[in-house]
Amino acid sequence: MTDYRTLDPKSMRSMRIGYLLMTVIFAIAAVVLFFLRNLHESIIYVCMGVAAIAIVSGIVTVVFPRIYYDHYRYFISEDRVDVRRGIIFLTHTVVPLERIHQVEVVSGPINRMYGLADVSITTAGGVAKIEYLETGEAERIADELNAIVDAIVKGQRNE
Repeated sequence: MTDYRTLDPKSMRSMRIGYLLMTVIFAIAAVVLFFLRNLHESIIYVCMGVAAIAIVSGIVTVVFPRIYYDHYRYFISEDRVDVRRGIIFLTHTVVPLERIHQVEVVSGPINRMYGLADVSITTAGGVAKIEYLETGEAERIADELNAIVDAIVKGQRNE
């Protein structure tokens, strides 16, 4: 069994803030629609729908970060990057190191508040991410992957 690494515990706070912002947007929309309900009779139904979405979003804010945290695992070996993640649908992504084209460290405003960043791994087939890492760890992983990719490219050029 390989030694999979888990997310930083601060990741749950970052996820909750992101989900909370989404919840607040839906709640504000529901309030605005409620005050506009006299403009048209169907607006009240739209308001109730948006309010229901806000309530579900609030529940998601509380529940989903913990589930995502519990399911998220990543592993970097000498030949691949392996990421397991998901909430309802669990995804297992394996990226062979020789297929990597680009490695970036990405950090949005919420993650930056918590000192977190993602490592974005680009291949010809798409993009894989190792999410919610401490910024220093993300930089270290990106440097390590870039060094491995450089060595692979140099080896291919010499052949």
